Amino acid sequence: MKRLTLAGIAALTFLLIQTASAQVQVGFRAGANWGAVSKPEFLDNFSPTFRLSPGPTGALFLEVPVSDRVSIRPEISYIQKGFVIDEGFDIPIGNWNIPLGARVSYQTRYLELPVLAKINLNEGPVQVYMLAGAAAGYAVDGRIRTRTSGIFRSKPMDVSMNMNAISYNRWDFSAIGGIGLSAEAGPGKFFVEARYEHGFSRQYDLPVLQLPIRNRGLSASIGYSFAIN
Repeated sequence: MKRLTLAGIAALTFLLIQTASAQVQVGFRAGANWGAVSKPEFLDNFSPTFRLSPGPTGALFLEVPVSDRVSIRPEISYIQKGFVIDEGFDIPIGNWNIPLGARVSYQTRYLELPVLAKINLNEGPVQVYMLAGAAAGYAVDGRIRTRTSGIFRSKPMDVSMNMNAISYNRWDFSAIGGIGLSAEAGPGKFFVEARYEHGFSRQYDLPVLQLPIRNRGLSASIGYSFAIN
């Protein structure tokens, strides 16, 4: 899958170079990503529930048309991935149940190079479009944020992740699909879009146990693009 992803990115980049004389758009987007991970079936009865971990995402991109309705969009993006474990229980004391619990957030920040095909589904000043493509990402850093809860809630405690010590796979190759809505605004276009990212790379590679835990994510963003030639 890694080779297939790289081959797809290389092919789309070559296509971008071949169409460099077209009316290129440049733009940016910013929004939020709700990260999650796949959970191995054999851990269902032995591990807590993995919940969505919200975080920021943003990108700069070019958009090069290759036909009336199809464009290629290479990006340089920043995205926070991860997951949350939120567990709690009650301790009965007399007639009272004292709640105790903990929330642990695993947050990893990536630089990614997505290359996407954008397909406009209609013509006119307001357009609906679809996105599909692949991305290669590298984890630049990460942290584990812990907060306990009970009668009183503690302040978050942040610990930096030593990815080399825990055998964390810093490369992440993924497929991306999405849908968006754009509208002409001034010299360019304003747009909103939603994406789903499906990771193929196993994130934790332990000496004894190789856990098939892979990144997943849903994101929503807004942005603006305009022609540069």
